[in-house]
Amino acid sequence: MPEPLKRNHIKREAAQARAYSQAVITEGGRTIWLAGQVAIEDSSGRSLAADFDGQVREVFARLGRTLEEAGASLADLVTMTVFITDARLGDRFTQLRREIFADNFPRGARCRGRNVSRPMSHHGRPLPTPSGH
Repeated sequence: MPEPLKRNHIKREAAQARAYSQAVITEGGRTIWLAGQVAIEDSSGRSLAADFDGQVREVFARLGRTLEEAGASLADLVTMTVFITDARLGDRFTQLRREIFADNFPRGARCRGRNVSRPMSHHGRPLPTPSGH
């Protein structure tokens, strides 16, 4: 049985203000590789084409469901890369990320993606999870 996941977030004021951790150090656990996500519509089929907040929330809901199937949760997320087509939405993304993660933010990169199919897109990275899951 793998050893339990130990996690330490290196927090700096500037990084916390932008809703990410300077670094996340993990030991033990296992790794889950997530596929990238976009949200064209929500789970009820409603279009999210002009709804940035809806796209962000739906992407995180989808990631959460996938992680749950794998025995983990969004709280286990260690790193993420997000592509946003409109840089003016960056501050709003930070607010939404703060709502979703509260304080122990994953390490993150937010990029302006010119060739991304939707205004908000998440691209997966390895994810250590607690042992026993």
